[in-house]
Parts: sequence; C-alpha cells; structure tokens
Amino acid sequence: MTQKITRFGVSIETGLLNKFDKLSSKKGYSNRSEALRDLIRDKLVSEEIDDVNAMCFGIITFVYDHHKREIDKTLNSFQHDYFKSILFTTHVHIDHDNCMEMVIVKDKAGTVKMLADQILSFKGVKHGKFIITSATKTF
Repeated sequence: MTQKITRFGVSIETGLLNKFDKLSSKKGYSNRSEALRDLIRDKLVSEEIDDVNAMCFGIITFVYDHHKREIDKTLNSFQHDYFKSILFTTHVHIDHDNCMEMVIVKDKAGTVKMLADQILSFKGVKHGKFIITSATKTF
C-alpha cells in the first residue's frame, strides 16, 4: 500500500541543521526527509512503549562469566519461569570464561522491561543491552 506523501516546511537554526546534516550523512541517509521520518518513527515507538500494557518485542543481549557460581542455573531457571514471554534464545561461547546470550521476547512492555532489568542485574552478568520496539503499530 502506497501512502500519500505530504510536504511541509520546517524552520530550524543553521547550526542545528548543519549538525543534523552531518549526522544524517554519517548514518547513510540519502536525504533529510528519510532521516526526519526515522526520527519521528523512533519517537512514536518510544511513546507507545512507555505504556506498560502495550505489546512489544525486545532483544536482551548480555555477556556473562559462566564460571560465576550458579549463573547458568539462575539464567536457565529464570527463563523457564518466563517461557511464555521468551520467543527465542541463543548462546555463544566467546572464550574459555565468557558466554553471550541473546533473548528475544514478546509481551507487554512492562513485562519485557522487567525481564531485561532482572537478567542484566544477575551476579555474573558483565555487560548487556536491551532494545525494545513496538509490535502493534506501523508508522
């Protein structure tokens, strides 16, 4: 389905526009319109997932020391407790001491945020990131 395009003007300070153009170029946008559309979509998704009851997807990626006492058991048990929210997990052996996991989740925003906070706070988790996105609307 092709959507109708509306053109509109924007007034912006020269310095701010120059910074925006540099950022847009660095990110590989071919024009300002594409960059602006992505910024607007990103903000709309952020607003949507602020609602704890909004359905969303998330990716929890983290590195942990698999020698840390009970970490494997803790992670496994926690993930089984929330099996209805977890769609997929993958495990990578980085080296002799460290593992990386990626957990893909789908549930209400409040639930997936809680899952991410819990996992990333486990003793033995060295570093992690959580990415959340809307699952219900297209922009």
